[in-house]
Amino acid sequence: MTEAPALAEWIFDQMADAAIYADRSGTIVRWNRAAAALFGHSAAEALGQNLDLIIPERLRAAHWRGFEAAMASGVTRTHGRATLTSAIHKEGRKLYVEMTFALVVDADGSACGSVAVARDVTARVEQERAVARHGGPV
Repeated sequence: MTEAPALAEWIFDQMADAAIYADRSGTIVRWNRAAAALFGHSAAEALGQNLDLIIPERLRAAHWRGFEAAMASGVTRTHGRATLTSAIHKEGRKLYVEMTFALVVDADGSACGSVAVARDVTARVEQERAVARHGGPV
């Protein structure tokens, strides 16, 4: 049988969706291959950075209010539901991502960080917006 910590690392790194774990302060501690592909930052570039690395400036204040409230209360506002939001690629281009968030709690039940799983939905959102603007399929 494979050691559980090694198996957990393999699963995290090989997930098809981007997975990011940030500690209580919002510092990126884990960044899988799919996160590197989606956001353009290698793990070496992302680890140790603040989550602002991928959050558009106009969304940062709201993000941090929600993040800090979740860390304090032990509850996320979205309760695991997928949320459509904007993100930024290393090259500066805007991405639309569907994200789910979960608090990671220690053995005492205290929040020690947050994990986010993200999927790129940029093409779908841009298509939907084009249809809405033009009143029909493009």
